[in-house]
Amino acid sequence: MTIDWVHLVAFNATLLAAIASPGPSLLFLIRTAMADGRGAGIAAAMGLGLMASLWTLAALLGLDALFTLFPWAYTAVKIGGAAYLIWIAVQTWRHARAPVAAASAASHGRAFRQGMLVNLANPKSVLFSAAVIVVIFPAGLTSADKALIYVNHLGVEMVVQPALAVALSTGWVRRRYLGAKQIFDRIAAGVLGALGVRLLLDRG
Repeated sequence: MTIDWVHLVAFNATLLAAIASPGPSLLFLIRTAMADGRGAGIAAAMGLGLMASLWTLAALLGLDALFTLFPWAYTAVKIGGAAYLIWIAVQTWRHARAPVAAASAASHGRAFRQGMLVNLANPKSVLFSAAVIVVIFPAGLTSADKALIYVNHLGVEMVVQPALAVALSTGWVRRRYLGAKQIFDRIAAGVLGALGVRLLLDRG
């Protein structure tokens, strides 16, 4: 049995729910789009989306089985990811009072890389992707099926994530953020730090 549009619709609905769910990636996108502007927000969104789709590709290629076979590899990625989230939290807290600087091409590139690293920070993403694939799609996926699932995921991410960034960087939203930047940044730093610590202490 090969995959059909029903499987893809179910998969895409799950992707949309995951994108909209509270977590480090959504929080990072919100702050980047509002603090650094539309261009940086879109760059961050593309980095987040690319890495999310690569986790699905890794699951399709069996990285979840590799993590099961070599738990130390999973632990290493998890510790590195937790440390990165905590580092972002510390930097956000430290610069909460700093004025917002004009975004540049260099900051766009940095936003893209940071977006990738934020989603790379949680190795559970590959386990989540593997579980979703097993539940939604039939067994015995061919190489063409796997390629279609990956391209579909990448397409959804590259449409939805930048659209969110555009919505979050509109003038009205950004003005509200700038009016309460210190408070929002301190909250964001606290949440990101807590997520990093939680990931670090998680035994799963």
